[in-house]
Amino acid sequence: MNPLIVARSLAFLLLSGAATHASATDWPSYGSDSGSSKYAPFDQINANNVTSLRTAWTWLSPDNATVASNYEHQNFRATPGAYKVTPIAIDGILYLNTSFGRVAAVDGATGKELWVFDTRSWETGRPTNLGYNHRGVAHWSDGAEARIFMPANDAYLWSIDARTGLPDPSFGNEGRIDLTLGLGREVDRATYTMISAPLIIDNVIVVGSSISDVPRNKEAPPGHVRGFNAMTGEVIWMFHTIPQRDEFGYETWEDGSSEYTGNTNVWTLMSADEDLGYIYLPVGTPTNDWFGGHRKGDNLFAESLICIDAKTGERVWHFQMVHHGVWDYDLPAAPNLIDIEVNGRQIKAVAQISKQGFVYVFDRATGEPVWPIEERSVPQSSVPGESLSPTQPFPTKPAPFEPQGISEATLIDFTPELRNEAMQSIERFDYGPLYTPPSLRGTINLPGWFGGGGWQGAATDPETGIIYIPSGSSPIVVQLVEPDPADSNFTYVRGGATAAPGPRGLPLTKPPYGRITAINLNTGEHAWMVPHGEGPRQRIIDEGALDPGPVGSPSRTGPLLTKTLLFVAQEDNGRFLLRAFNKTDGTIVHEFELPLPPSGTPMTYMADNRQFIAIAVGAGIDSRIVSIALP
Repeated sequence: MNPLIVARSLAFLLLSGAATHASATDWPSYGSDSGSSKYAPFDQINANNVTSLRTAWTWLSPDNATVASNYEHQNFRATPGAYKVTPIAIDGILYLNTSFGRVAAVDGATGKELWVFDTRSWETGRPTNLGYNHRGVAHWSDGAEARIFMPANDAYLWSIDARTGLPDPSFGNEGRIDLTLGLGREVDRATYTMISAPLIIDNVIVVGSSISDVPRNKEAPPGHVRGFNAMTGEVIWMFHTIPQRDEFGYETWEDGSSEYTGNTNVWTLMSADEDLGYIYLPVGTPTNDWFGGHRKGDNLFAESLICIDAKTGERVWHFQMVHHGVWDYDLPAAPNLIDIEVNGRQIKAVAQISKQGFVYVFDRATGEPVWPIEERSVPQSSVPGESLSPTQPFPTKPAPFEPQGISEATLIDFTPELRNEAMQSIERFDYGPLYTPPSLRGTINLPGWFGGGGWQGAATDPETGIIYIPSGSSPIVVQLVEPDPADSNFTYVRGGATAAPGPRGLPLTKPPYGRITAINLNTGEHAWMVPHGEGPRQRIIDEGALDPGPVGSPSRTGPLLTKTLLFVAQEDNGRFLLRAFNKTDGTIVHEFELPLPPSGTPMTYMADNRQFIAIAVGAGIDSRIVSIALP
């Protein structure tokens, strides 16, 4: 391998997770850096020339041919959904995975395919939850060798030689390790999968999991997080997200429920501070998402941000955002590490966005909240056997970036008729402020499980301390029903009504239905908010209302932030757009038309002295990577 490539790749891996970002050319990890900034200091593409962007090349996923063949044989279940990968770039080469679990290396300047490796994971059947769904890979180098780590949907972790595209025979069993083993319980592979890129810090690969969100029984695989040796695949440590007997937090699972409860997993991306040697884990909801009568107590470390030591896996600090969760308010995205100045004090901070619309901000070394977080009383459950926490944590700063809870004040009101119909719609259900619990009648939650904030995450600007958050407003109904005892040992599961329809096919609540919010983390104050997309603007006008202007769409990708611009893509009224925004006020600078719906978060890199922006688009029989650049 070229010594220069090795030296540069090693340098990227030694960068601090928060204080530094991508090099002068590359995008070395899923979120640009280990602090998940989604920022690159490039300015070749800027407000003065962004309107000149053109498609530079297109790479067609090798899955397309497989899907076409499956269609010929009536195998329609083996069809991937939205293509969600975000490539990484090392020395101008893009490394990425496909929805079916293939891994590819692509020349970043030309789009030429250099190699493809097929894990054949798709052949084992449709994975749990979201089906065939891969979001990225990770890169590692020790200065002599370089590897691409691929978490496959069938719960194997692969180590692939970055130069040849072949499995590393010294890693695990001929290049892969079985992630269903060693969790302390027998794991059904059909309920346990991998969707997100691993985190790499020093020589440790940190891996989470995606576990079935619709379990039939209260016994489920645990979401413990493990660190593996990057060269051998051997387990270095395991952090129990569900504490075991005699461990800290065990008492928060009453009646021994930690022995059988599962999930409580890190299904999304993670972050790390390489200077401190700390990893930050955003943890999900326990089994099941909507009823916890069989797991009474606060249920640590569910729906918590946990800081652990990268060498030992030991807990340094934690903060639980939701006690005894029954709203599926798992932490959806990698936390953002950013250095800020608050009242003259320099703080190495970690900011965690949430589905609820909160941003929780902590000193990332100590876990001390930057601004007070208050325990406030919340509504209690009427469901037999349920025991909720009397309080939940509410950040005092920043203010929420999404509306929270349902009331008359939140309902659509463009015309009196629309408002009256919205009122009639909600009266069939229970509703109230944030954390109004699920009920047998059905409860409207706002935000719903789509968020608020989503897995797409936020971006942070190291020069200004501003965080940029794309989000969506989508209420849902959670109605609890008794399952058939022959099929399930839960007392209640989600069933019945799942949506509170708005009037005449319009949304139930006031806009924006999608937005982008900029928050200055030095002050905790919102800098600006803009509706993201036109949304159902014309349909509102057609109902006799005045033109409301853009009302936003919940569709969004994650943000890409450069020295001069903010990029976010979405599908909006049949248009597929990558938008460039002015970072200072959110005005649209340019809209670039994409050929297919975007789902992957865009990234940027330099190759042959040109800045490129690459994004995954499409689904099913037509999935692609599109790379755009100036002429």
